[in-house]
Amino acid sequence: MRTTVGWHAADAATLQRAPVRRRTLRPDDIAVRVDYCGVCHTDLHAVRGYRGEPGPMLVPGHEFTGVVTEVGSEVAGFEIGDPVAVGNIVDSCGDCAMCRAGQENFCREFPTLTYGGTDRRDGSATLGAYSREYLVRDRFAYHLPDGLDPAGAAPLLCAGITVWEPLRALGAGPGTRVAVVGLGGLGHLAVKLAVALGAETAVVSRSRGKATDARRLGAHEFLVSTDDSDMNAAGDSFDIVIDTISVPHDLGPYLGLVALDGTLSQVGYLGPVTVQTTDLLIGRKKLGSAGSGGRPATSALLDFCARHDITADIEVLPSARVNEALDRLERNDVRYRFVLDLSDLDRSSI
Repeated sequence: MRTTVGWHAADAATLQRAPVRRRTLRPDDIAVRVDYCGVCHTDLHAVRGYRGEPGPMLVPGHEFTGVVTEVGSEVAGFEIGDPVAVGNIVDSCGDCAMCRAGQENFCREFPTLTYGGTDRRDGSATLGAYSREYLVRDRFAYHLPDGLDPAGAAPLLCAGITVWEPLRALGAGPGTRVAVVGLGGLGHLAVKLAVALGAETAVVSRSRGKATDARRLGAHEFLVSTDDSDMNAAGDSFDIVIDTISVPHDLGPYLGLVALDGTLSQVGYLGPVTVQTTDLLIGRKKLGSAGSGGRPATSALLDFCARHDITADIEVLPSARVNEALDRLERNDVRYRFVLDLSDLDRSSI
C-alpha cells in the first residue's frame, strides 16, 4: 500500500485533512499527482449525505487534472511527466455490448466510479481526487492536450462530458437550434460547446439577470422561463433542449420548446419525473437523458476543446478552503465551477 494525503468526510458538513491509503501500483496503472480537481454537485450531495457510519472513508472528487509520476510495467501510452485528465469513471467490465461500443459509462455491470465505487479486482472502495495522488488504470486516463489550462480543463471531465454526450449524439451542429436550460456548471459548458459546434444556441433561465453572461458565453438568444411571452414565442422551435436543472421541476414548459421530432435531454436532475403524454405526442417529441461518456467521447471532447479553446469558467481555491467551496456551492454562489488547487497538500500542515 502507499499513502498520500487528502480531504475526507468527517461528518455531513465538514471535510478534514487525513492520510489516504492507495493500492500498490498495478502493471496497468499510472500514478497521478493531482493538481486541480473540480467541485461537483455530486460531491456536495455525497458529503451532505454522509452519516459517519462505520465503513470506508469518503474522499470526494471525480474531475481532475495532474501529471504522471509513475507508470506500471505494462503501461505503454503514458510516460512520467505527461499531463493527464481523469473523469468520474475509472474502470468497467470491458466485455459487455456497451463497453465494446465505447460506451463504458453505460457498462451493463456498472462502471467503477472514481470515488464511492468498488474496485473490480480487490473489492476495495474507491477514494476520490480531493487528494494529492490518484492511481488509475491507464485506459481511463486521458492525455491533456497542449494549450488547455489544467485548472479550467478539470471540469470538462464531468460537467463537460455530461453535456457533450447528448449534444453529439443528437447531432448538434450547423442548421440545428439548441436551447440550454439553466446556466450553471453544466449549462455554461453546454452553451460553449453548442456554439462551437455551430448550432444556433439559446439560454433559458428564470431571471434576465444572466442575459449578459449568456451573450458573453456565445448564446444567440436568451429566454426567461417565467415569462410566458418569451416561452410561447419560442415554442416548438428547438431541435435539442439540454435541461441542466439539478432539482425536481416541471418538464412541461421545456418540452414546449422542442421542435417536431426534437429531443429534450435531461442531464441535471436524475430522479423520478412526471410527464404528460400529450407534451410528447404533439410534435413527436422525445425525452431522453445522458450521463458522463465513454472513452472515445471523452478523448474527442478534450481534442475539440483544445481546438476551440474551451475550458470551464472557474474560481480556483486552495484545497484548504474546500468546506467553503461546498457551502458556497450549496448556495449556488459560484460562476460557474469551483476548482481546488491541491498543491497546498504538500505542506505539512494547512
